Amino acid sequence: MNDDDTASVSPAALYERIEADERTTLLDVRNRDEFESWRIEGPDAVQVPYSEFVAAKARGEVDDLLADLDLREPVVTVCPRGEASEMVAELLRERGVEAENLEGGMEGWARLYVTDEVPAMGATVTQYDRPATGCLSYLVVAGDEAAVIDPLRAFADRYVADAENAGAELKYAIDTHVHADHLSGVRAVADESGAEPVLPAGAPDRGLAFDATLLADEARLEVGEKELTAVHAPGHTTELTVLRLDEILFSGDALFLDSFGRPDLQSGDEGARDLAATTYDTLRGRLLSLPDESLVAPGHRTPTAEPAEDGTYTARLAEVRQKISLPDDREAFVSRVVESLPPRPANFEAIVPTNLGTQDVDDETAFELELGPNNCAVAAE
Repeated sequence: MNDDDTASVSPAALYERIEADERTTLLDVRNRDEFESWRIEGPDAVQVPYSEFVAAKARGEVDDLLADLDLREPVVTVCPRGEASEMVAELLRERGVEAENLEGGMEGWARLYVTDEVPAMGATVTQYDRPATGCLSYLVVAGDEAAVIDPLRAFADRYVADAENAGAELKYAIDTHVHADHLSGVRAVADESGAEPVLPAGAPDRGLAFDATLLADEARLEVGEKELTAVHAPGHTTELTVLRLDEILFSGDALFLDSFGRPDLQSGDEGARDLAATTYDTLRGRLLSLPDESLVAPGHRTPTAEPAEDGTYTARLAEVRQKISLPDDREAFVSRVVESLPPRPANFEAIVPTNLGTQDVDDETAFELELGPNNCAVAAE
């Protein structure tokens, strides 16, 4: 038993426990719909609304409630911001349960950002992972120059500091496409570091309202003595363009480790079939036909994705090909995709115009808009 009435665990410490596969039970006291739409993946989870604990405490029935739950210790309590769950953790500790409260709740979890290094020749490639949403970003350092790919606005200062610590100047801040699930950090990084903002050549057709270098198919960006080569890969969006660095494929939302990007976020249900067909053509004709040893470094990790032995969310294309069911019948693929789309990302209708620069939001609002699952992938079969 922990006698500290304010015992808590930081998001970073909880993440380490999850990665080490240490036994932990998450007691999530949010409402059922909040829990089902977005939760911490990994450990055993039990959902009981905070209101049930309040009612049980008022009736003197907390022990009965806990007996029904039969929680496996240790327990970490979770709520939106760590306030209601702190009271529940205290109730548990008073009854001899080993319980801690997650600092900051799900909002604190969304502020966690972790890194691993992707093997690369003649360059250092850092993969940034936001466990709360599965968003992946990359910092490429070659010599005294660097580029950041798909940066998040909430962590713009992190890329700048990491490039500086590596003795490199941030030359480019690149988006593979106009994101719908998170606020882009391209402009924030550019403002802070002087890096050149770069977006795919098709972004103006979607209403891009700020100055940026436009990246056409097969265009190249020099970073130190290395080159990033653009590969137009439409489907998830019309402008989506992935980048190659030697054998590494920074695939954005075109290709994940076990899935691919959904086709309905740009033009809604009415355009989903056309973009699903385009996705099929891109996967079959451009991406899955690349050499087997290509290392896929995606823009998101799905809840079912498994990390590589080195801890990164990357995989050889030969492995990815085996996990993605791509039938010979193009129309069958289209029908399967449009009929199995998950709920759209929360607030995507506000996030897209913000990323295009047609509207502006402050940092606090930007962070709130991102809370929740990204849901950018088509559900794997």
